[in-house]
Amino acid sequence: MSPVLAGVLQLLALIAALALAYRPLGDYMARVYSSEKHYKPEKWIYKAIGANPSAEMRWPAYLRAVLAFSAVSVLFLYGLQRAQGILPGSLGFSAIDPDQAFNTAASFVANTNWQSYYGEQAMGHVVQTGGLAVQNFVSAAVGMAVAVALVRGFARSRTGELGNFWADMVRGVVRILLPISVIGAIVLVACGAIQNFSGIHEVGQFMGGSQQWNGGAVASQEVIKELGTNGGGYFNANSAHPFENPNPFSNLFEVFLILVIPFALTRTFGRMVGNLRQGYAILATMATIWLGFTALMMWTEFAHHGPAFDVAGGAMEGKETRFGIGASAIFSVATTLTSTGAVNSFHSSYTGLGGGIQLLGMQLGEIAPGGVGSGLYGMLIMAIIAVFIAGLMVGRTPEYLGKKIGTREIKFAACYILITPALVLGFTAAAMALDTPANSMTNSGAHGFSEILYAYTSGANNNGSAFAGLNADTQWFNSTIGIAMLLGRFLPMVFVLALAGSLAEQKPVPETAGTLRTDKPLYTGLLVGTILIVTGLTYFPALALGPLAEGLAS
Repeated sequence: MSPVLAGVLQLLALIAALALAYRPLGDYMARVYSSEKHYKPEKWIYKAIGANPSAEMRWPAYLRAVLAFSAVSVLFLYGLQRAQGILPGSLGFSAIDPDQAFNTAASFVANTNWQSYYGEQAMGHVVQTGGLAVQNFVSAAVGMAVAVALVRGFARSRTGELGNFWADMVRGVVRILLPISVIGAIVLVACGAIQNFSGIHEVGQFMGGSQQWNGGAVASQEVIKELGTNGGGYFNANSAHPFENPNPFSNLFEVFLILVIPFALTRTFGRMVGNLRQGYAILATMATIWLGFTALMMWTEFAHHGPAFDVAGGAMEGKETRFGIGASAIFSVATTLTSTGAVNSFHSSYTGLGGGIQLLGMQLGEIAPGGVGSGLYGMLIMAIIAVFIAGLMVGRTPEYLGKKIGTREIKFAACYILITPALVLGFTAAAMALDTPANSMTNSGAHGFSEILYAYTSGANNNGSAFAGLNADTQWFNSTIGIAMLLGRFLPMVFVLALAGSLAEQKPVPETAGTLRTDKPLYTGLLVGTILIVTGLTYFPALALGPLAEGLAS
């Protein structure tokens, strides 16, 4: 079987699996977030944290709860890392340096999971399982809660109430993420992923010296790392490591975990607003972009440009032979079009145009299908922008799902889409202008610029993957990327929740003959075009200096 055919068959199998899970999972999540019943374990949690899960919140209160919970999470995870040297199960590792502890705490709480350290050489069992793995669950649940709040803003009228953050967050963990993770961990263990709390041990002699590995609860962390679109690896090699991702089946299963909740949330959206066709329109937009990017990535990496590529069957540098080009390309697109950041190949070794596809996938806002929760609310923001543009064309006040998109709503949407580019381009310009950050570049020229652009794109968009040719373990990058991750995660949430509150206060607008049908293929095409044009106008100069220049020169 040719490598190209193998890649296409894997893609088809993945699509079939996602299609089978779409309806039951989407409907189940809608029932979870619409239920008024609280399970006994959930009541214990509410009692422990002193929350009233039945109290409705307006958007300022919902936002305060999100920010307060996240701030406490950052402080807890920072303190856990700083105290590692005196904790049991530390495997002899010392406390994490302050700048790296801040970066890691910001990273995992922001659902970014950017790592500028070697996991197997820095973090003991307590920090890995009691700190990082816990944040993999709750940070994902926070994103889902914010998305559901925005959906309620569309579904409700004449009220500013958006639900209860504590109930939404706890239900996301207890009823959705935890059950799927238990099943997924069993599958990964069956595939060969490790799950233990062993210490450091030698595995053999290599080139005159010994190699050492430590064990860990890898399978359980791996499954939530992908399911929650987190991405932080137990080992530095991430999902290219055989302990995390042993074989081609586990690889495809992990891609499935990355995509299943973001895609299924479009069904949840349609169910909660009472119009499944609206959910299908959002799904079609996400799927069109995802499939297009996957096809482009496979084409760039399979294309032959010389004898070495002919022998290898494509651009095999930096890719695992047990996965090949097709599976690596599928994984790479899935992780950069979501906020996952997990990698099963070396992104810096992709072709110039392949690296550009990875960058552009993040710069779209990671909305196809995006992170758990963040992908849906990011796409709904772009849907509002598309409706506004259509309204300008015909001279009519734009409407979406029976709500008028007025000056206030479009300002919130505009602020949302401007925050991340400002962070990415601002920090990239500062790093290139200063001598110290530029010294961390392994490569010069267009690829070196792409390394820094990728780092801040990944951080501000809460992705977490890296070109890895950049030495990011410096005070400058730990601090600035940490700030970019926090601002890129929580500033957009301010405008999402403010928009949700504004929409919930409106009364429904009856549909007329002049209303734009947002459940038709025409609107899907408009939305895809809006996303690509807005992103292109924002980032094209930077992409031209980096991956495009490199790709055209090769």
